[in-house]
Amino acid sequence: MSNNYWDEDEDDLDTESDTQLDGSDLLKKLRKAKRADEKRIKELTEQLEGFSKVQRERIVKEVLEKKGVNAKAARLILKDIDDVNEESVNLWLDDNAELFGIKVDAPEQKANEIDRAALRQQDALTSNALTPDRAEDLSLRIDNADSMDALLNVLRSQ
Repeated sequence: MSNNYWDEDEDDLDTESDTQLDGSDLLKKLRKAKRADEKRIKELTEQLEGFSKVQRERIVKEVLEKKGVNAKAARLILKDIDDVNEESVNLWLDDNAELFGIKVDAPEQKANEIDRAALRQQDALTSNALTPDRAEDLSLRIDNADSMDALLNVLRSQ
């Protein structure tokens, strides 16, 4: 059994001599089509670059407006940053905050304040809590009490 999926009749293509182009005409048409394609590619590339530039400028402008920074800073930012997105512009502004008089809130300071508050809450909860070592100590003091007065003194101290 043959694995060929084409008909034997299609192998012999009948072409008439008047429909064929000679080599030079075909080559001219191919070159013309190639030039047209290259021109179209160039136009589309320029258009894409224009859209990219407008998008970069828009992103920088929006971030500057949010931060309250003069829009003239956009020229510096666009020169320094290749991949413009909101995060990269914010990082650039944080790094160069002293140039524009921007006060940068250090995230480490906020984290330290949150950590301190949490530690204060933990300390307040555990300062009077009955921990295992305190429970053992209390149990030993109750067991070692010689008299009723000593037992009452142990219980009152807790």
